Amino acid sequence: MAKTIHTMIRVLDEARSRDFYEKAFGLTLAGRYDFETFTLVYLSNPESEHEVELTVNKAQTEPYDLGNGYGHIAVSVGDLAAEHERMRQAGLSPKDIKELSHEGRHLARFFFIEDPDGYKIEVLERGGRFK
Repeated sequence: MAKTIHTMIRVLDEARSRDFYEKAFGLTLAGRYDFETFTLVYLSNPESEHEVELTVNKAQTEPYDLGNGYGHIAVSVGDLAAEHERMRQAGLSPKDIKELSHEGRHLARFFFIEDPDGYKIEVLERGGRFK
């Protein structure tokens, strides 16, 4: 059986991205590997074994074109309202909290936030299928 271990995204500015992911999700440096043309930075926290891999291509000077294929990364939190307020207070500009129902039954409460490179991250309240 396969096990999901990391999600990779390309970023322009390592320091700016590390600061965002630490403030937003408590992700801290788990590993950093510098190569001639790129750097791989792995971020994690004690909540999950899954890591975010930041790839910094040293020759890249313009923002990445995220295209129309990228959707989002999703994380779950215990207290959605508290996390939303904490991120707002930190100046991270989370979007409004939304609720989603399916066939008359509550499915999810969530909001979106974007990292410095424009990647969308969905923050879901834990419960049901979102653990």
